[in-house]
Amino acid sequence: MGRSPGSPSQPRTPSSDRATPTPANTPAAKLAQLIKGSSCTVALTGAGISVPSGIPDFRTPGKGLWEKVDPMEVAHIDAFRRDPERFWSFYRPRLHSLGDIDPNRAHEALAELEARGLLEAVITQNIDMLHTRAGCERVIEVHGSIRSLSCQGCGEVVPIERSEERFDAEGVARCAACDGYLKPDVILFGELLPAAAMAEAEELAARAELMLCIGSSLEVYPVAGLPSLTLARGGRLAIVTQGPTPFDADAAVRMDGDVVADLDAVLDAL
Repeated sequence: MGRSPGSPSQPRTPSSDRATPTPANTPAAKLAQLIKGSSCTVALTGAGISVPSGIPDFRTPGKGLWEKVDPMEVAHIDAFRRDPERFWSFYRPRLHSLGDIDPNRAHEALAELEARGLLEAVITQNIDMLHTRAGCERVIEVHGSIRSLSCQGCGEVVPIERSEERFDAEGVARCAACDGYLKPDVILFGELLPAAAMAEAEELAARAELMLCIGSSLEVYPVAGLPSLTLARGGRLAIVTQGPTPFDADAAVRMDGDVVADLDAVLDAL
C-alpha cells in the first residue's frame, strides 16, 4: 500500500484551517478509534459515495436513476440481447457522462486511509472506476466497471477509450473481428456477479475486524450479505450513508450526514 493517492480533484482542506477540532465523543471520533484499533479494515461502497461527484444514485425518490427508466427495460441482460439498439440508446450517453466525472473527497479519503496502512481494500458496487482514479490500489469491483466492452461472440475486449469507433449507424456497438455485439463489462440485471471478485470480497468480509459501509443502502444481494459475514466472525460495522439500512441496529457507529463531510471528520480525528 505504499503509493500515495492520485492527485485530488478537490484537495481536502487541512484540519488546521478548520474552525473547530473534532470532539472526542462524536461518531467521527469513535470511528477513528475503531479504525486505529482494527488490524483489518475493509470498505464496502455503493452509489452514495459517488453522488458528490455528480453521479445520481439509483433509488432516491425524485432523483434516482431508476425514477426515469425501468431498469428491466434497459439494464437487463435479456434487454441487451433482445433489443441492443434500445439498450445502447440508454448506456452510450451514460458511458460518456461517467467518463467525464472526477473522484470526490470521499473517494480520496479512502485512498488516504489505504496509503496510511489503515484500510486493506475497497469492495465497491460502483462501476465508475472513481476509487481507482482517486488512488486506491486494491479495489474489488463486484458489479464490473466501465473500463471496457467485450464481444459476446468471440470475446474481443475493447478499452472504453476506443469504444466510440465501434458503434454502427443504428447506434449499436459491434466487434470489428466478428461483427458480434459488444457489451459493457458491467454486471447487468439477470447476470451472475463475477465469481473471483465475489470470492475475494467474501474472504475480506469474513476476515475484517471492521467494515466501513459507505454510501450503500445494503439492500442489493448478494453484496448486501457481506456485512453479515463480518458480524458472524465477531467484526464490527460502521455505516456512513444517508437513509436507513437493514444493518443500522448492528452498527457500532452510524453516520448519516454528507459523506464527504463525514469522512473528512474521521480523517481529522485520526
